[in-house]
Amino acid sequence: MRIAFIYDVVYPYVKGGVEKRLYELGKRLARKHEVVWFTLKWWEGKDTIEKDGIQIISVGDSKTLYHGGRRSISEAIYFAWKMLLKGSLGDFDVIDCQEFPYLSCYTSRLNLPKGASFVITWHEFWGKYWKDYLGSAGIVGVKIEKGLTKLTRHHIAVSKITKDYLKEIGVSAALVPNGIDFKKIDKIKKGERSFDFLFVGRLVRHKNVDFLLRSIAHVKREHPDITLGIIGDGPERDNLELLARELGISSNVEFLGFLENHEEVISTMKSSKVFAFPSLREGFGIVVLEANASGLPAVVVDHPLNASKDLIVPWKNGFVSKNSEKDFAEHLIVAYEHKKRLGKTAKSVAKKYDWDLIAKELEKYYRGILNG
Repeated sequence: MRIAFIYDVVYPYVKGGVEKRLYELGKRLARKHEVVWFTLKWWEGKDTIEKDGIQIISVGDSKTLYHGGRRSISEAIYFAWKMLLKGSLGDFDVIDCQEFPYLSCYTSRLNLPKGASFVITWHEFWGKYWKDYLGSAGIVGVKIEKGLTKLTRHHIAVSKITKDYLKEIGVSAALVPNGIDFKKIDKIKKGERSFDFLFVGRLVRHKNVDFLLRSIAHVKREHPDITLGIIGDGPERDNLELLARELGISSNVEFLGFLENHEEVISTMKSSKVFAFPSLREGFGIVVLEANASGLPAVVVDHPLNASKDLIVPWKNGFVSKNSEKDFAEHLIVAYEHKKRLGKTAKSVAKKYDWDLIAKELEKYYRGILNG
């Protein structure tokens, strides 16, 4: 098969869940198939490069991704325009376009090669959340998002929650989840830094780290010497450091910033005890599975837009807390007290999401639509 991915950013030059998924699946599919990735240019040198068997083609220069803590609308428009100007994409069997940043799905569809199957992969479905995100202007986001469902009959959802949202509006989507490199994670050794609780993610509002800090303040009353490590950076960092001081937990919390080496993140997970992840909006939650594969039970929050809650099997790989700081704190304590047993069973859950298995599922789906 000749397979094309369409997404505006590319791993490892930008490190996020969608680009990580495409890279991991792409390099595995490239062992038997031709895989091309149309994106913007995040690297130096030639416009077309090859990485792990994937041919990566830039259609334009990279642009600033975030503005005011949100994904840039102008960047989305620019990428969509460049995909339109690209013209014919070439002779492909399958073109897999990521639903985000939306507009590029429309322009890529206009240039669909004859005989190619057009697939939209959904990492999230926002629906009514658009109005919370953009206010009255959110109605535009609602219409643009829903319009994607009319572009093709081939849809993939990466999480159960997204699949269910699509089903509510009459769209049938195949579930092909994200994954992890379980075998690679299993080989990484414990790091020198150890924490009782660990968070990994961008420090932006929807990651809910202020909620986590308040929960840790509750935990401290019962366990005064507990420690929390926060791996990640973002526009909320200064506010969060100030909040930690105000809560009287700054001596318990260490802000580590971004760790450039992913192995260092995993080694820190392996030397810690519980993964604390109170994010309110996740299209999947790969980092939860990485924590599980590292032997950490995870505590997540029950929220309508948080797909990571569907990864949790209570008392096996973690817990789903109410959207309450006190309840989250209580679940952190339970996970901490049962870490040894939960850590073993968490690894067995994570093993089922190895990228090798997910790549076979995606290949099977592609073959299925090509065979009608």
